Amino acid sequence: MATLTTSSKRPYHIIVFGATGFTGQFVVEEVARTCNEGPGGTFQWAVAGRNRDQLEKTLIQAADALCKPELKCVEVIVADVAEPESLAIMCKQGIIVLNCVGPYRFYGEPVVKACIENGAHCIDICGEPQFLEGIQLKYHSKAQETGVYIIGSCGFDSIPADMGICYTQDHFKGTLTAVESFLTINTGPEGGCGHDATWQSAIFGFADSASLRRIRRKFGHKPLPAVGARIKKRWGALFFNKEIEQYVIPFMGSDPSVVRRTQRYMHEEHKHSPVQYMAYVGIGGLFSVLKTLFAGVVFWFMVKFSLGRGLLTEFPEFFSFGLFSKTGPTRKQMDGTSFCLKFMGEGYTNGQDPSQGKPNATISTEITGPEPGYIATPITMVQAAITLLNEPHCLPNKGGVYTPGSAFARTTLIDCLNKHGIQFSLKKGQ
Repeated sequence: MATLTTSSKRPYHIIVFGATGFTGQFVVEEVARTCNEGPGGTFQWAVAGRNRDQLEKTLIQAADALCKPELKCVEVIVADVAEPESLAIMCKQGIIVLNCVGPYRFYGEPVVKACIENGAHCIDICGEPQFLEGIQLKYHSKAQETGVYIIGSCGFDSIPADMGICYTQDHFKGTLTAVESFLTINTGPEGGCGHDATWQSAIFGFADSASLRRIRRKFGHKPLPAVGARIKKRWGALFFNKEIEQYVIPFMGSDPSVVRRTQRYMHEEHKHSPVQYMAYVGIGGLFSVLKTLFAGVVFWFMVKFSLGRGLLTEFPEFFSFGLFSKTGPTRKQMDGTSFCLKFMGEGYTNGQDPSQGKPNATISTEITGPEPGYIATPITMVQAAITLLNEPHCLPNKGGVYTPGSAFARTTLIDCLNKHGIQFSLKKGQ
């Protein structure tokens, strides 16, 4: 395992790679806010990217936004995914690389490879199952050999969902067998939207869904056992949920994929009973339903053709009905936005045989937090890095490619998130 202490040869605890990107700039600000939480009370950090002038401009903007003029003196490292030698030089200088350069299917693998070859841990905020599972297939053994941790999906996709399942399991007195989650996003009077990079990840992810099936076949996994009653099947992809008082549809992000990988790891490595999981997202009332269905049909048709993908990429605001834009949300929009993720679980109390009869106990937990894409995501990413720095002994014994839940289940990450505005709470126990 790579050392978690700095040295003259490896002077930085954290390097923010892609610091000039839309998300990267907010990660820089979050690192600056929390740099007194590292080993020994502080950590050393740097920013990295292709353009020195833009990196320096990002630091000036962060210094002004946080009223911290000292940020203008943070070290700048020039590195480009197209230049492996520059990535190697960057990775040799840091303990952890926070990779903010996406879409990851195009730019992620060279960073992972450089981290493994040069002894730096890597944390990303990827929501692309093809990339996440492909990296696990290709690099898990190599990362184990070098003691490097590669921990993907450490943003809103998918720390709340993955750690939320861990939290719900920990608070269930018995065998938790099935969980449904329901996500709602609340915006203020200014409205809200996502950035174009997330939209592009969705376009190319759906267009290349066949590759995910090929990757999964190569793993050769046996199906996870369904302990207890099978999770209830919803009739149709759309239904009204009384808990959140909205119509909901299946959540199309990486959460189900990430949670399944964590549950497989926990079952195979620690003999934990796997939890069945379904994720849904609220879309509002009937008008929102019609708009979503129409946009979904158009999107599904257009991603199948290169011309359609080109149009979707060129005009994100038009084809997403304003949900995504090339400029992303304003700070005022972000300040007025929040999320709530509810978990509804069922299972069997201690002493009850899950193979006999229906579940006899339920549990409800909840995670609430600020705007998910550019406030909550930097918080979860940076707290994941700080947890790795402070509690390496609580992670799996060897390096490797891990999900957040498999990496951080035995750490205090949830407590850290609670202190930074992402609140985990038990709403109803058995």
